[in-house]
Amino acid sequence: MEQIKVQLAKKQADGYVIALGPVNLVAVVTDVGMVGCGAFDVAALNNFGYPAARVRPSQGSSIASIEDLLKGIIKDANPAAEKLGLKIGQSGREALDLL
Repeated sequence: MEQIKVQLAKKQADGYVIALGPVNLVAVVTDVGMVGCGAFDVAALNNFGYPAARVRPSQGSSIASIEDLLKGIIKDANPAAEKLGLKIGQSGREALDLL
């Protein structure tokens, strides 16, 4: 597992890249919520009131790195995240800046 500090507009967050065979599990977690790759179940996280969103790649076939996640496009945001202003179509970085 790789852990990386990610500088956002107003704070730092923790980025994680976990190698799972031929793919990576990628997420950035703030003190409020998280944005992750398509492997995360944001609906299930909403059951806990936890703001979460998933991104799709802006280019290429998958999210493999923190940079891919930041450039990725929000494809799902749970209701807890939507209450904070996260919207489908934002970049991963734009969404994280709201968390």
